[in-house]
Amino acid sequence: MCLGIPGQIIAIVDAQEQAGLVNVSGVKREVNLACVAPEDGDWNVLVGRWTLVHVGFAMSLIDEEEAQRTLEILAELGELQEELAAMTNTDTGQVSP
Repeated sequence: MCLGIPGQIIAIVDAQEQAGLVNVSGVKREVNLACVAPEDGDWNVLVGRWTLVHVGFAMSLIDEEEAQRTLEILAELGELQEELAAMTNTDTGQVSP
């Protein structure tokens, strides 16, 4: 199953390409940030923010409390491990922890 999963933006990899590095429960992935692009063009304002990640795209910004609640619920449902395993086993965009 493919779910949106909360991750924290930890770095801007390439502002021109709208790419950032997101940490999802210890798994670091490069994702496309186009959907959460800052209006003023200052990509650094996204560092430290939480986002909902789906198929390599940061779909929306969420607050930390919502991110933690969602991660807890996914863990209870057994979906978190499945999604993390899928992220870890995908070669595209994977960055070593």
